[in-house]
Amino acid sequence: MRNSTRATAGGVTVVHGEEEVYRRTAHLLENATTLDCATNTLAAWRWTQGTGDGPPPPRHDAQVRKVYRTAMLLDPAWTQRMSVVLDHPQVDIRVTSEEVNETVIIDGRLAILSGDMRFGARSYSLITQRETVLGIRSLFDAAWRSATDLAAYDATAAEIRLIAPQVLDLLGRGVKDEAAARELGLSVRTYRRRVADLMTALGADSRFQAGARARELGLI
Repeated sequence: MRNSTRATAGGVTVVHGEEEVYRRTAHLLENATTLDCATNTLAAWRWTQGTGDGPPPPRHDAQVRKVYRTAMLLDPAWTQRMSVVLDHPQVDIRVTSEEVNETVIIDGRLAILSGDMRFGARSYSLITQRETVLGIRSLFDAAWRSATDLAAYDATAAEIRLIAPQVLDLLGRGVKDEAAARELGLSVRTYRRRVADLMTALGADSRFQAGARARELGLI
């Protein structure tokens, strides 16, 4: 993977590739006392337990806030992923149906914003300019306040997660509700409720949009 680094004015450094981000910030992540993270995918900013393929876990007493999109609760890997995240004693997780810009804020002093794909790797902006970091922190705080506590959502999501692949497949094939309900052994009313729940989790306004967003997020 090709990595490149470009320093810019105003306390911003642009790098390409997660490996370069980890290399530059591992010492900060290991020693952080507060860590705020917003992510659209399970793959982003997943700390690891010494495997070397991701950022190290935060220190034991660090205060961690993570915001995930509700669609991520539909990912079959969600339970396994959360077993690692929730192992941290000071982690607080919320979920939102709104799209969030993938962001990490370390100790309110460094903000990492994900960007577009160039050179075959995603770009990341490492920001240290104080006023800018505070502004990004304010945006994160607003997203945090409007998000839902994981415990209040996960029980419902667990049921949707089991049936989501079949429902998405049926929607993709254009199967009528009555036939889809019979195939799943559900009443038509229950099937339609599951479709509505799935659309809500995906932040979709239509069945077509639900399928499109599921594809974007790699769920199908």
